[in-house]
Amino acid sequence: MRYRIPAGYSPPGNRERRNTLDYALAVTFALFLWWFSTGAVLYAVGLPKRARGWSVAALSGVALLSLVGISVSSADATTFGAYCAFTCAIVVWAWHEMSFLTGLLTGPNTETCPSGSSGWPRFVAATQTLIYHELAIFVTIAAVAVLTWGAPNQFALWTLLVLWIMRLSTKFNVFLGVPNLTEEFLPNDLAFLKSYFRKRPMNLLFPVSVTLSTVATCGLIAQAATGTTDFAIAGYTMLAALMALAVLEHWFLVLPLPVADLWRWGLSSRRSDITKNPTDHDFDGHEAARPIRTNGLVRGDAPLINFLAGR
Repeated sequence: MRYRIPAGYSPPGNRERRNTLDYALAVTFALFLWWFSTGAVLYAVGLPKRARGWSVAALSGVALLSLVGISVSSADATTFGAYCAFTCAIVVWAWHEMSFLTGLLTGPNTETCPSGSSGWPRFVAATQTLIYHELAIFVTIAAVAVLTWGAPNQFALWTLLVLWIMRLSTKFNVFLGVPNLTEEFLPNDLAFLKSYFRKRPMNLLFPVSVTLSTVATCGLIAQAATGTTDFAIAGYTMLAALMALAVLEHWFLVLPLPVADLWRWGLSSRRSDITKNPTDHDFDGHEAARPIRTNGLVRGDAPLINFLAGR
């Protein structure tokens, strides 16, 4: 007696192997996109002014196309749709990072922190150094929310929200004080931002940030592990990987690890000419270490926290 195997049937072992491959592929893709996009932005920022301008223009065009891709993929609840939404969101985020690092969108305040400034006045002054950048991100996220409203694929919106929230968390921690400041690759035109950083062993926000973000990471991992479709598995796995990277980068704020070595290729666009900048001041108004300029980039004494976690 013969039995007919139902169409689409897959033995349990095959399904488990397929799911494992799906998870591995999504994690690998998220890691690679995070690493490559960071290096590409660093490389473009280190280019001569003319080439840097062309790079910003080119990325602006790609970012606009990515917004179209986000809108189109929002109706696609497939594995391809999840990957497309995630990739387009990363490209849009890369544009915001480049627009900030090149000085295109920063804030009205381009001065160093006044000596002795503290508390609310210092917070306001620091906010004014990058408020245009933050408002641009907010407007972009709002636009993506409108473009994808009611659609089944919301992974682009969630990706941008993860990046922005974790970026703000990193900024607040650097503002309040951490051992490793995120200043190593600040462009020379933004060197004044270093005066708003504080170097200290710890701040009260850091453990809260790490704890909440770790809980969120575990929640995303659970969503990916219990996903009933390839679409959900791919989307939530990439989000979980991105969130885990953000948590790791928060730990880089207190662990002296040579993170910059990951993007040496991105720094190869720098020239070897070195000049000194005016003396900066730390949070309390005391003289800080002088940065070293190499083709418009300032080399400080701490590793860069990459842009997906709020560099």
